[in-house]
Amino acid sequence: MTKEALIFEVTDASYGKYVLLNSHKVPVLMAFIGVWSEHCIALIEMFEMLAREFPEQFVFAKMDIDENPDAKEKYEIKNVPTLAVFKDGEPVRREEGVLTEDEARTLLKEYGVYRESDEMRTQARELHMQGQTPQAITKLAEAMKSDPSNTRIALDMVQIFIDIGEYAEASALLERLPASDRESALGKSLSGQLWIKQQAAKTEGVKKLASRIADNEADYNAHFDIAVCEIARNNYTDAMSHLFFIQQHEPDFRDGAAREMIVSVINTLATNNPELAQKYRQQLSSMLNA
Repeated sequence: MTKEALIFEVTDASYGKYVLLNSHKVPVLMAFIGVWSEHCIALIEMFEMLAREFPEQFVFAKMDIDENPDAKEKYEIKNVPTLAVFKDGEPVRREEGVLTEDEARTLLKEYGVYRESDEMRTQARELHMQGQTPQAITKLAEAMKSDPSNTRIALDMVQIFIDIGEYAEASALLERLPASDRESALGKSLSGQLWIKQQAAKTEGVKKLASRIADNEADYNAHFDIAVCEIARNNYTDAMSHLFFIQQHEPDFRDGAAREMIVSVINTLATNNPELAQKYRQQLSSMLNA
């Protein structure tokens, strides 16, 4: 028989049955949410996806705190989303705020819910970071053979291809993946990386572009192309310097291409470096409103 995802919407009256009783059999992750919160909706979508990936290995329950004041008071819920893990009828862990997918998978792994192929992915990532890229590719190939349904393995392979400059292979592999993977946060990130790397490869290179700017500071094409190269090298500080120069002196350059690139970089930085993203956001806002 096909296993089913264990997903329940619970209330003050029913959470005893769906949460407390089930927690004696499998881990139960209970999300205290507000239906008005975008962060809560994102959390629900992520854990429902994971529940479908790991059918009957854990229960995912969700409760609207505005409709269920008793549980809200009992578990002292102050903020949403709040995620509580229940085992043997008791809450054993609590997380407030948004979780990334990697954080959610790490949490599940602590309760025995994981895929062996994901362990192999971690090993491959470590090998790649240590400079042992051929061994990393071999490890990913082994993982893919052992678990063909885990498309995240292919996404990892795309990342390696991008890192080593094999853009055609990266593009071909990405295109073969299901639309759901290409449209995922990781898929979009890889697509963005691939595009910027390909665009950088088409330029004259940083040295020649810098020489052009030295000869003519108003060479906006050179400023834009060198910004693309710096983004490809993750040197966002220098890239933004060139992009803001264009935005200040020639805002209509290529129909606002500098502004669009600035916004793209801000969105990229928002997750890992929110302070820097906010700094650039304020700088752009001041320039647009000047």
